Amino acid sequence: MRHLVLGSSSPFRSAILEKLTLPFDTCSPDIDETPLTDETPQELVKRLALKKAEAVALAHPTSLIISSDQVSVLNGKINGKPGNRENAILQLSESSGNTVTFYTSLCLYDAQEKTYQLIVEPYFVHFRHLSSQTIENYIDKESPLNCAGSFKSEGLGIALFNRLEGDDPNTLIGLPLIRLIEMLNKKHIDIP
Repeated sequence: MRHLVLGSSSPFRSAILEKLTLPFDTCSPDIDETPLTDETPQELVKRLALKKAEAVALAHPTSLIISSDQVSVLNGKINGKPGNRENAILQLSESSGNTVTFYTSLCLYDAQEKTYQLIVEPYFVHFRHLSSQTIENYIDKESPLNCAGSFKSEGLGIALFNRLEGDDPNTLIGLPLIRLIEMLNKKHIDIP
């Protein structure tokens, strides 16, 4: 079987990939993630996933590289990782009663052949109406300051939603596993 490398330093993506019980290594890509002028959220995550894969391929020239990127979008505006409590409160306040769309890209890059498969998977998070007390309590309990959208759906963040909508719950956490299995199958890696 081909050597697999996850091009990410995210413990969440690593935990998702471990579900497939395939051996893999991780390698953190070092790329500029600044959006380009007039780039849509979907174009941004596709470009960044490919750039991450290409960066990791330099160190792993015969491997299959798995990379991903994700943005949270509300009312056409990209929400990044909040970074601090005040920004997290603002993001969740804006999300309250609204639907936030997450665009998660996935790239399977064959470093040996220099070919790739690349998709963007949407996921929709329907927030319930949140009081300022609920928002502050949530942030204090889970501290989601390094998470796009200011929540962890795999944790207490689930209490913030009315409904989740998408093909694969792993997509929201950062790695579309159903699509990855399809891509690996095309490379003759059968799971299970």
